[in-house]
Amino acid sequence: MSRVFNKILAFFNLQSGSFVRAIMQPMRFDIFTLFPEVFQPYLQTSILERAQQKGLIEVHLHNIRDYTTDKHHITDDEPYGGGGGMVMKPEPIFAAVESVLGSPPACPVVLLTPQGRTFNHRIAQEYAQLPALALICGRYEGVDERVRKHLVTDELSIGDYVLSGGELPALVVLDAVSRFLPGVLGDPDGATDDSYALGLLEYPHYTRPAEFRGWRVPEVLLSGDHGRIARWRREQALLRTWQRRPDLLEKATLTGEDQAFLERLRSAQENLFQGDNDEV
Repeated sequence: MSRVFNKILAFFNLQSGSFVRAIMQPMRFDIFTLFPEVFQPYLQTSILERAQQKGLIEVHLHNIRDYTTDKHHITDDEPYGGGGGMVMKPEPIFAAVESVLGSPPACPVVLLTPQGRTFNHRIAQEYAQLPALALICGRYEGVDERVRKHLVTDELSIGDYVLSGGELPALVVLDAVSRFLPGVLGDPDGATDDSYALGLLEYPHYTRPAEFRGWRVPEVLLSGDHGRIARWRREQALLRTWQRRPDLLEKATLTGEDQAFLERLRSAQENLFQGDNDEV
């Protein structure tokens, strides 16, 4: 468990795993944004729609503009010191969060920003242990620094690039966290089989027909031999990770068989490289 998450648990006097949905209360998401209409189409579709209908999650959208006090409902202003762009004002953000969640807020408050730590599988799994989570969607050049220092408990980014606002990242976090809640996915083991769940990328998937345009499904998947299928899937996951994300192998839990398979891959690569050099 990350040090950041341990600090969050300590700050809110929570214990890891203490909310294992024993009482099956829905996990609550409060999203603070200037554009709540962005969320509705996705929330009314597929897995998240069913999760809400089944009472597994609650999503509450709050328009930050509703918490302004001036007649023009201004939520941004020019940056002190000059420079391009506009900065989101602290007053409406504080007013929105504290009106809904209290002061101090009763749950972790996450700011979606390119400056945050990179969101990943582990962070999603950690946040899924909590009963509630608040997400603030930044816009323009960002938020007033006092929001970061005195309201936010964590900052998350979904990658090394910049979007127009935090709404899409908030949906990413909402979706990824929800997948870990019991009952959200049709397959109880779905989240644990996903890419990154075991430290590896997921193995390839096939479905009917068994042959399409001359491309056949691997025979092992049609064999009915569950032991062979499990080993094939493991090796394919190792192969795909080795090819695409070798950095993940440094932290993955690997068996002796896994290590031997990877060594065969490395030897094959070295032999191929040596053969190419011999032809030069």
